[in-house]
Amino acid sequence: MDISEFRVAIEHLPPGYAVYAALFTNVQNVAFLQAQLVARNPAFEYALVDAATVVSRTHLLAAVYRAVLSHQGSSLKTPNIHSETVLSLSPSLNIAEAYRRFGISKETQNVLVVKVLLDDISAAPVWEHLAANVEGTAVPLTDTAALAQCTDLARVRKYYKLNGVEALSKSSGEAQRHETEMLVLGAMALRGL
Repeated sequence: MDISEFRVAIEHLPPGYAVYAALFTNVQNVAFLQAQLVARNPAFEYALVDAATVVSRTHLLAAVYRAVLSHQGSSLKTPNIHSETVLSLSPSLNIAEAYRRFGISKETQNVLVVKVLLDDISAAPVWEHLAANVEGTAVPLTDTAALAQCTDLARVRKYYKLNGVEALSKSSGEAQRHETEMLVLGAMALRGL
């Protein structure tokens, strides 16, 4: 993956923010990455998300957008914008549950990495740090087929309480994925209301 594919454009992103994201498949050092997060190592201040829990690029970017708005409005519920991204994926306000369900664990195989920077900060050192420290294959977030292969739809339906939704049982394949995405985005939008 080229560094030019690392930056992600998000419409209506407030001025001053730049979002960078990539999918790392077959990650071999997830325990190390998780240990860096737990130790709050500032060099590893990223949103590290288990790709199995994300339905689509839109799903992830909706969480990033919500985290950026919380950061801009000084209403973060977590220590930083990156941990807020993980919380924003959750349909509930339970922070520990969000980290456990959507964050990485020792069983995680594919990791979505998100870094939010101020526009005037270069992404090159961030990309170099990731390339040196994440032992996996980097895939651009634009590769929807790669992300779809990582998604565990059964887990997503469980976490968002979609198992009894009749529309999902009547569809399959891409139609089911799209319907799941719409329901997940709705659950995220309704959280906390």
